[in-house]
Amino acid sequence: MGLPRTNVLIAAMFLAACSFAPEHSRPPMPVPNAWAPADRGVAKAARPAQWQQFFVSPELGALIGAAIDNNRDQRIAIWRVEAARSLYRVQRADLFPQVGVGADFSRSRTPADLSYTGKTLIASDYNASVTASWEIDLWGRVRDLDAAALESWLSTDEARRAVTLSLIADVANAWLVARELDERIGLAGRTITSRRESARIARRRYEVGSAPRLDMTQADALLGQAESALIALQQQREKTGNALTLLVGVPVATEVTALFSIEDSVVGDLPPGLPSELLADRPDIRGAENRLRAAEANIGAMRAAFFPRIALTADYGTASAALDGLFVAGSSAWTIASSVAMPVFDGGRLRANLDGAKAQRAIAVAEYERTVQTAFRDVADALAARRWLGQQVTAQRQTLAALSERARLSDLRYRHGASTYLEVLDAQRDLFAAEQALVESRRARLSSEVDLYAALGGGGDDPSANTVAGIQEMNERAQ
Repeated sequence: MGLPRTNVLIAAMFLAACSFAPEHSRPPMPVPNAWAPADRGVAKAARPAQWQQFFVSPELGALIGAAIDNNRDQRIAIWRVEAARSLYRVQRADLFPQVGVGADFSRSRTPADLSYTGKTLIASDYNASVTASWEIDLWGRVRDLDAAALESWLSTDEARRAVTLSLIADVANAWLVARELDERIGLAGRTITSRRESARIARRRYEVGSAPRLDMTQADALLGQAESALIALQQQREKTGNALTLLVGVPVATEVTALFSIEDSVVGDLPPGLPSELLADRPDIRGAENRLRAAEANIGAMRAAFFPRIALTADYGTASAALDGLFVAGSSAWTIASSVAMPVFDGGRLRANLDGAKAQRAIAVAEYERTVQTAFRDVADALAARRWLGQQVTAQRQTLAALSERARLSDLRYRHGASTYLEVLDAQRDLFAAEQALVESRRARLSSEVDLYAALGGGGDDPSANTVAGIQEMNERAQ
């Protein structure tokens, strides 16, 4: 009857295991509850959609999907999650008894003068056994270490989500820049065609004596400036294509698509009045909270190290002097042992470990708060960019209309002899710069939507990597 009582006692001690880890409480967010009044356009909070719904352009969606599958940074992040998962499983194994089997054989010779029989003895020893050992986690040390490893794994997975979100935004922005450059190259090409014709006319007028040579050289200079701008734009376009190929991870087809042709069908709408609580779903903030939980669990493990460690060891098997006698009746052998170890003097090692764990928790709290503040600024900057760039595009459209009319009127004045070609030169130069700047601002406005989507943490949890619920359910079953 002694053995069942022992099992009941051990089970009771296991169920009564406590933890010295501090109770987790999410630090209050050191930011306002909402952004600037100008950005409070929607009263009801809404979460951004998944990227498949937010990026409505089929071409861009295909590129993002290919990048998620092939980008090497993404693969590195995934394998880091797997490595962290393996470390968690290693730590979790300490919660359970360690069982092993073994067999050994020995043969020995004892001289006659050392033998208790006075004769030389030759003996054989055969053993086969099953050994089990287990530390009774009375103070929760092993469980706190397990919790710390779990939070480290989850933090690594949040880092993977952050890499994915950053990759999505980088691909979208690079693709938009490529569309901007395609339109700007088209504008530069049309400008060159127009200026080449103007240069031909100026040269012809000079040749017939109806215009000075200065007008011809100014027309040639204006043409050369446009051609130089086109070359620079083509170089930027090629570099952007190379950057996009690196992000996607596979060769990307070179397609010429002007920004205006896809401007209204790139991204969906984002409500501008989202409250700051939604920042808690950003991968970097969630990862920072996981690291804080891990630091708190480590405090519990360091505190438990001050108390006795109790371990049980059991060994059951069979032994015989002959191999054929291992499994006969009466050859069984067993051993049950327990050990208790408690630190008495360690030169302050345990106290230093505990102080270090508390310092790491303080660091984790500060890092969490800093991450929240950075996230709040990211969203505020993206909201400001979206608001002001929209107004800037409107103002630049009006400016472009005025400069177009100025260029037309200056050309008429020159043709009627009312002004010099220098006036036409200035008007054409300003018009070309305004056309290029408007395209760039339109692309920047679209990029601000992408940046806002990324700053808000994307569409929440990635359905393909929602591991938290499964891990917590596994822990509850194990307990």
